[in-house]
Order: sequence, then structure tokens, then C-alpha cells
Amino acid sequence: MNTFKTLGLIAVAIIILAFAPFTTEKETEQSADTDIVSLAVQTDILSTLVAAVQAADLVEVLQSEGPFTVFAPTNEAFAALPEGTVESLLLEENRDMLIQILTYHVVPGKVMSTDLSDGMKAETVQGNNVTIGVGDGVTVNGANVVMADVEASNGVVHIIDAVILPEPEEESGY
Repeated sequence: MNTFKTLGLIAVAIIILAFAPFTTEKETEQSADTDIVSLAVQTDILSTLVAAVQAADLVEVLQSEGPFTVFAPTNEAFAALPEGTVESLLLEENRDMLIQILTYHVVPGKVMSTDLSDGMKAETVQGNNVTIGVGDGVTVNGANVVMADVEASNGVVHIIDAVILPEPEEESGY
């Protein structure tokens, strides 16, 4: 009987842990006091994005008052690009192209997931629009939002599973 009681308590503990929030209240408060760049630096799955933001010299911009909404691709999203793409984009001679791509992931203002509607268009800092899909989850130009509404002191981050690219313009060369 004691074995069943112990197993029952273990099962209850596992269920509680499975449904417990992944961050503590203190961690949530800290992220709201942390700017977008610092938040990304603290998030292991965004290290490639951090490297790209640094290479594009956009750190100070994304640390400014904002507010900004950032659709942040994961490391896996960058890894899914054709081989050599990330390395090429990080080169100084491709900085303008990198800036175009990164600023296409940023929308002025703070847009929470509850503000989104299906088919909604949002103008990015880069100048082109992204299209929001709402159905079986939220998408941005087809990229799935895997974690929404990560608040920062100067905006909000939505983590996505793909790098979204603006439509190529003849003069831009990408």
C-alpha cells in the first residue's frame, strides 16, 4: 500500500511539474525590465540572431526606447537556410543585405499576439509588409510563431521557426 501511495505522489508531482510555468514570477519581471537585445542574449536559441544583430550594428537601435515588435528566428531557422548563407551574410561586404533582412523582422510599436488577426498586414522597419496568419497557431509570412508575447522593456518578441525574407528588389541584389 505504501508503494502505491508513493507512486501516486510521484505521479501527482510529475503532473504538477508538467503544467507549471517554465519561468518564475521573478524571471518574468526581469524580462519586462530587459531590453530586446539583452533578452535575446539571455536566450540560447537566439544566439545566431544575436550574432547577426551585432554584425549589422543594430544593437543600439534595438536597445533604444522603441517600442518594437521583433519576429525572432531561432538558431534552427537560420540553420535551415542554404549552406553558407549565414556566414556570407555576416561578412562586412554583405552588411546592407543583412540589415534589410533583419529590419524585415521588426515592426514599429508593441504588437501582442492578441492584437493580431488573420490576413493582417504589418509594415516592417525595412519598409515592406509581412502578412499575419491566424488559424492553427500564428504565422508571419508562413513562419510559425513558436513562442509569443515575450515582453521586453522596449517592446515584445515573438520567436519564429523560419527566417522571413523581403521580396527581392532589382537594385538590392539579394
